Amino acid sequence: MNLLSNYPTEVLILFFLIVTFLQSGIDKLIDWKGNVSFIKEHFKNSPLKNSVPFLLAIILILEIVAGFLMLFGVYELYTSEANEFALLGVELSAVVLIFLLVGQRLAKDYAGAMYLAVYFLIALWGVFLLNS
Repeated sequence: MNLLSNYPTEVLILFFLIVTFLQSGIDKLIDWKGNVSFIKEHFKNSPLKNSVPFLLAIILILEIVAGFLMLFGVYELYTSEANEFALLGVELSAVVLIFLLVGQRLAKDYAGAMYLAVYFLIALWGVFLLNS
């Protein structure tokens, strides 16, 4: 089976989201202190200011899990044309993006929230295609 011939859009969306979420998660792991410092400053005037490390850890875990689910999903599409892992990963990535959107809105970072919409639309498109 030729993966890109049978599922070109799905696979490209999956690769896009895999790169996005695994890179983001790995960056948080490698530079935990820098990320916590940056996010604390970003949320200093929001209701989330005292929960930054805990919430960042949750986002980190969800990003890594979503990335690996999608990675396994590409493999599953290639080997058996099943899409359960891919769909779970894309759905989880959409949920993570909603969490990030809530955070951006609470921090009153409306431009940052707007940028998340692009990623969310890509994730929704992936959910739609993988659910069809």
